[in-house]
Amino acid sequence: MLKPFIADHPLIQHKVTLLRDRNTSSKQFRELIREITGLMCYEATRDLPTCEVTVETPIAKTKSRKIAGRKLAFVPILRAGLGMVDGAVELVPSARIGHIGLYRDETTMKPVEYYCKLPGDIGERDVIVLDPMLATGGSAIDAIGQIKQRGPRSIKFMCIIAAPEGLKALTEAHPDVQVYCAALDECLNENCYIVPGLGDAGDRIFGTK
Repeated sequence: MLKPFIADHPLIQHKVTLLRDRNTSSKQFRELIREITGLMCYEATRDLPTCEVTVETPIAKTKSRKIAGRKLAFVPILRAGLGMVDGAVELVPSARIGHIGLYRDETTMKPVEYYCKLPGDIGERDVIVLDPMLATGGSAIDAIGQIKQRGPRSIKFMCIIAAPEGLKALTEAHPDVQVYCAALDECLNENCYIVPGLGDAGDRIFGTK
């Protein structure tokens, strides 16, 4: 089982604090989601392999390093995961984008899938699944299961806020998936919302609260 990465960078923690504030506008919320995702993506891509190349600067030829042909795909879990796409693609503009649509049944609290569209060459790609909130873990577990059926090179999961219950469920269901999150919160409440959390990420991103 891979140990989850919990971010402790001051910039990330500062932006998470602003994200939690109920008075943060939808515009500011979207900007913070994008910024935090970019900072988290920096960590999630730290192990990309590189190769040595020769380039010519305005002064002289030199040897330098670049990413060694590794192909990435970002797969947001709809709808809240869409808020993380821009921040990830700004860092890796060549990445392909897939989409998985899930919603939580308000009675059973279980994820219900309604859409799945992944890049045709997913078998050649390393996938990073995006979802701002890891609450019960049900949606993440189901989404990763769907992606695994298509045989990608590897899968990572990146969120902003995680509950201990969801993190435990995800790492037990998919021990081979590295999890990255910006903050690990206290618990889930009786309605399966993360405490203290930041409310409904989708509603706050799209202004539908």
